[in-house]
Amino acid sequence: MKNTKTFILKRQEAILKYLEENNFAKTEELAKFLNTSNVTIRRDFQILEEKGLIIRNHGGAQVSQNILNKKFCDNATNKNEILKSSIAKKAAEFIENNDIIFINSSSTAIKILQYIGDKRIVVITNNGKVLGMNLSPKIEVILTGGQVYGRKQSMIGDIATQIISTITATKCFIGVSGIASHCGISTSVFQETTINMKMLENCNGPTFVLADSSKIGIHHNFSSGSIDNVNYVITDKNADESEVKKLEEKGVKVIFSEEN
Repeated sequence: MKNTKTFILKRQEAILKYLEENNFAKTEELAKFLNTSNVTIRRDFQILEEKGLIIRNHGGAQVSQNILNKKFCDNATNKNEILKSSIAKKAAEFIENNDIIFINSSSTAIKILQYIGDKRIVVITNNGKVLGMNLSPKIEVILTGGQVYGRKQSMIGDIATQIISTITATKCFIGVSGIASHCGISTSVFQETTINMKMLENCNGPTFVLADSSKIGIHHNFSSGSIDNVNYVITDKNADESEVKKLEEKGVKVIFSEEN
């Protein structure tokens, strides 16, 4: 019985794959392809339709638009994660032993800690996601504390700002919602503007903005730092060339990650 169920599931998976690759297929076409009967294919169609995976029409079937949308979203999400990781990996190359670094609430910037290797560093961050990371014992983390901004698991408010004010970092890594030569860096969360500004101000070494190409040349809701406070931008190779040139004309060095 178990083998029969497994065989049926594999056949239905094969039907879905065929429909995804060919958009539409007739019952007879699939029966011939899978070496089975029309009745069996119709029965599979009924099960798959009840699950919302396909739509039956014109003597055959096609994949449900919901499935196509989900696959598109999954692919977009995977590509976005690859970009984030490649930008973070490039940023990690600039970290040296005994650095004291600021990292803000950015989901890209916090990924840097995965690529530190054997370096001994101190990290000051308002990014609550750091608590769930499996970090090297050589990485010392100072979490700012403060009010928790739930959507991003970030620490905001006076307590977070005051902690940052007491520390001078050797390097600063800021993820942003937008960066443009004419208006600096910006964020979608108003409460994080002072955090970003204070990290940039209290860094006596190079400052890095991590931003994928979709954020280059963009001004988001709230300004959170002057372009004069930014030394480097790390982005992917899809960044608009004219916007990159404008940043470089402002004295910002633009560095590209390996993936695109």
